[in-house]
Amino acid sequence: MDADSIECVSYSDGLDEDEIHQHHNTLHPHPHPHPHPHPHQHHSDFSSSKPRSNATNNSAISGPTAIAPATSVHELLECPVCTNSMYPPIHQCHNGHTLCSTCKTRVHNRCPTCRQELGDIRCLALEKVAESLELPCKYYNLGCPEIFPYYSKLKHESVCNFRPYNCPYAGSECSHVGDIPFLVAHLRDDHKVDMHSGCTFNHRYVKSNPREVENATWMLTVFHCFGQYFCLHFEAFQLGMAPVYMAFLRFMGDENEARNYSYSLEVGGNGRKLIWEGTPRSIRDSHRKVRDSHDGLIIQRNMALFFSGGDRKELKLRVTGRIWKEQQNSDTGVCIPNLCS
Repeated sequence: MDADSIECVSYSDGLDEDEIHQHHNTLHPHPHPHPHPHPHQHHSDFSSSKPRSNATNNSAISGPTAIAPATSVHELLECPVCTNSMYPPIHQCHNGHTLCSTCKTRVHNRCPTCRQELGDIRCLALEKVAESLELPCKYYNLGCPEIFPYYSKLKHESVCNFRPYNCPYAGSECSHVGDIPFLVAHLRDDHKVDMHSGCTFNHRYVKSNPREVENATWMLTVFHCFGQYFCLHFEAFQLGMAPVYMAFLRFMGDENEARNYSYSLEVGGNGRKLIWEGTPRSIRDSHRKVRDSHDGLIIQRNMALFFSGGDRKELKLRVTGRIWKEQQNSDTGVCIPNLCS
């Protein structure tokens, strides 16, 4: 496997590049993180780690405004097979044992409790009880104050702003979830991701064989500016028949917050350059979704080799960029960029 290398430099405005401490690392498929991470060793503000089961946990409720769900009724609406909440049609056997419609096919029409044949009996009484319930969002212990009718609750929870975030690391199918402080520590400690402060950056990408992209050529760097965290992705992948190189930024927060920021990326050489400007995508959107939407700076291989100025046997790209926050002028109503200092 050919060795790829990265120089990653993060610098503040007003500093010359040769005054900056430079970080060097080799770009190759990152190893999987430690197989047994210990989320409880992180800062006490970090909440959550690997996905929990759907069983309700009421022990974390605290504070005068916390609302405990109607546990006894809620447990009646929990499917005994998958432990998810049941929604119509709710099925029951002749002995009154219930389960959800999805699991009815999984158990081959046999009651998982008494092993009797299920038939096609609907538990209309339990469906009516569910219709009359109002329950808190399942993320109430993470701060969501909302209360919903039972049949509206599931839809809200799929888009709740308090739901945990998935790990934004693209190099493995990492199953960790949590809030932003937890994920920042997880990226740093378990995935060994480079962390930088400042809203400007400068990456130098070197690849000895630009015709090969099968070796998971990619990188992730986290930047901290404006009190927020941003993930800079740079990678090579096959688009059609030819490799392309792509850089894009994701915001570690929700989409409505991401819209407050803009970023630019620039790559060039031999008197030519490409510039991309856009709004960072939220990490609510998966890495693959952003990449496949081509929402970022895309460099075709031939153009990248032209920028390198070499003999087409080695790729050398320098990608620079900056992040700024859009601020609205109260007098004119016009948004003006606010660069971090």
